[in-house]
Amino acid sequence: MAYPLLVVEGNGTRELELMPTEHLLKRFFAGTRGRILTLLRRESRTVDELAQALELTGNAIRVQLTALERDGLVQQDVQQEQNERRGVGKPAYLYKLTQRAEDLFPKAYDRVLSHLLNLLAVRMNSEEIEELLRAIGRRMISEEGPISGQERERNAGAPTGDMRARLTTAVRVLNQLGGLMEIEEHEGSYSICGYSCPLAPLVVEHPNLCKVTQSMLADFVGVSVDKRCERSESLWCWFEVPKPEARGQQASI
Repeated sequence: MAYPLLVVEGNGTRELELMPTEHLLKRFFAGTRGRILTLLRRESRTVDELAQALELTGNAIRVQLTALERDGLVQQDVQQEQNERRGVGKPAYLYKLTQRAEDLFPKAYDRVLSHLLNLLAVRMNSEEIEELLRAIGRRMISEEGPISGQERERNAGAPTGDMRARLTTAVRVLNQLGGLMEIEEHEGSYSICGYSCPLAPLVVEHPNLCKVTQSMLADFVGVSVDKRCERSESLWCWFEVPKPEARGQQASI
């Protein structure tokens, strides 16, 4: 999952920040907008209810809600049943979280996946685990990529577009999943350089997870992809894809 972009305002300027770290999320949720989201996570609320809970004026709450709506984190909702429960005579606007806002709250995905991988390592051999991870990568690219299964069947399973176009689309999909990858072109190959691994929290303990990304790239571009990731103090994703002419030269030798 890719983390949403949040808007951090300071000194009268608006700056887009990615929110992938616990530190930044804590800073956000400690602020007024974060506290509003926390309240709305429990139940939908009106402006007056939020103002009372946070001890702010209604106008102050409206300013924050406008910003949260603009960033796709809250939306208005009219629920007659809830209005009646509150004793409101006419429909009042309630505010509720969007899925984008819900995704900001801490989840146990990483820990559950880590335990699952540890259990698989006990019950399966390395070849079986590797094939399972590759299958996951193939399934993810089929779901996330713009090329549907039916379209691939019509094209006899071959990805469409030239190599550069397919790589560009594949990198865009990986970045949407939380990566930060770019394409570098060399004389006989392309390199996919990752400056932020979407699986970083788990790769150090489970390096085979790189097979997921490798399979996603290979299945999307339709050729074999070499994995050359580095796992030291910093994680660097690095995949190399030979150009069509380079593969033809290798085949003729």
